[in-house]
Amino acid sequence: MQRVTPGRIARLIYPVGFYRTKARAIRAICRDLLGRFGGRVPDEIDALLTLKGVGRKTANLVVTMGYGKPGICVDTHVHRISNRLGYVRTTTPEATEMALRARLPRRYWIGYNDLLVAFGQNVCAPLRPRCSACPVRPLCRRVGVTASR
Repeated sequence: MQRVTPGRIARLIYPVGFYRTKARAIRAICRDLLGRFGGRVPDEIDALLTLKGVGRKTANLVVTMGYGKPGICVDTHVHRISNRLGYVRTTTPEATEMALRARLPRRYWIGYNDLLVAFGQNVCAPLRPRCSACPVRPLCRRVGVTASR
């Protein structure tokens, strides 16, 4: 990876948002992994968080998908929908992760992100969610929903 230019990495990850910034971060992370971790990706969230450009969502993704360890990836969809349903009452994704760790049964942690991302993209949109087509509407508190379709 150290021989691949940031421009080449950027072209390879182009569909991703902020691809130029992420390309530089990927190279830096690879350098850091070689220098501090002997080329091995850590399997602990705290160690992953020491890598520049790695946040809680990415660290959780690595430990869950890479190592099969329990974790909850909280992105904008998981944060928004968990609060909208009234399952948690938090103001930040990190607070949502901690609230979900305390409340959500561990067996659901890994799949929770995938379930809510697809749901958030197709039904529970940030603005004007499709409440009329929502399969969990009777259970939803619609926290913060001012207009829906």
